[in-house]
Amino acid sequence: MALRDSTLRSFLWTWGAPLAVALPLLVAPLVLSDFRLNLLGKFLTYAIVALGLDLIWGYGGMLSLGQGLFFGLGGYAMAMYLKLETSGSRLPDFMSWSGLEALPLFWEAFRSPVVALCAVVLLPMAIASAVGYLVFRSRVQGVYFSLITQGLTLIASILFIGQQALTGGTNGITNLKTIFGFARGAASTQTVLYFVTLFCLGALYLFCRRLTQSRFGRLLVAMRDDENRVRFLGYNPVTLKTLVFALSAGMAGIAGALFVCQVGLISPSSMGVMPSIEMVTWVAVGGRGTLIGAVVGAILVSLGKSALSESYPEVWQLAFGALFAASVMLLPTGVAGFLRRHGSRLVRRHAAGAAAPAGALGEAAVAGPASAGEVEQSATRTEAPATSGR
Repeated sequence: MALRDSTLRSFLWTWGAPLAVALPLLVAPLVLSDFRLNLLGKFLTYAIVALGLDLIWGYGGMLSLGQGLFFGLGGYAMAMYLKLETSGSRLPDFMSWSGLEALPLFWEAFRSPVVALCAVVLLPMAIASAVGYLVFRSRVQGVYFSLITQGLTLIASILFIGQQALTGGTNGITNLKTIFGFARGAASTQTVLYFVTLFCLGALYLFCRRLTQSRFGRLLVAMRDDENRVRFLGYNPVTLKTLVFALSAGMAGIAGALFVCQVGLISPSSMGVMPSIEMVTWVAVGGRGTLIGAVVGAILVSLGKSALSESYPEVWQLAFGALFAASVMLLPTGVAGFLRRHGSRLVRRHAAGAAAPAGALGEAAVAGPASAGEVEQSATRTEAPATSGR
């Protein structure tokens, strides 16, 4: 009975929770206005970033405060192609304002959509691989790794602001009116973009789920819990950390490109320190080491932020901060952990009621404590992989 209940809980958590999130997102275009649908599409790009961050933080134990950098790099790579497409044979407007008379050489490559799409993924992954290898080889970890990634994000945002003629400076790259020849502001285009974003989110979720359930995922969790033991077993933690860091950076780059398509602009403010810290809150609120919790956390936090800013424009930041602090204190394991814990209790109560015969109350009373202990131990063994990321 305990084994069957454990299997049921595992099945519901693995497939029931993702379906419960996916179904409302699939029917959203039928009930939301064009503006709200575009807003939800933007939130889905945030969920992709949260997935990658949960992969390295929840499963790998590495808190990165630099995901905004990779998000911005992917966004700029896509924006460069879209800006050239919108400008046609003319120079981009911010280059003309800065006094340039010819398109810079590295911009020429982004006239090709293939180059742009490859750069969206490969550029963040290349930078993350180079930085990660140097950092992890030196056995830098913990808060020092977080500070290094935060510092890189700050340097990159300042650099992009200072290069007005090449990146648009503080304003960034704006007025992106077409996407592969289609009008970006058209309702049909926005609907297609929404479903493309939703498809990418679903595909990346399945990829991360498969990855975390594989041997690589188990190694990530083992490395998070005891890196020296993994090293003594013959595995190279530097390679593992660098690979997962690069994967999360590539996912953030994809999210940045989809974000640009949704909103029609990108600026250094999207790749600064504050956006990177906000990305951490998405995973913390949703629940680390759960994947689906990261998706839910990104959407819920973004919806709450949008609702508060619309209803209380003068004090919404204070209200949002208080809401976040309360959620972290009241739900230390996140929304996903809370739902999983209480869902397991309901299943155990149902199993205990079904197991007790109507005419054997005395026998159930005698056997109850031992059975409950066995169920609790079975539940603990079943929940441990999900909580630790196995």
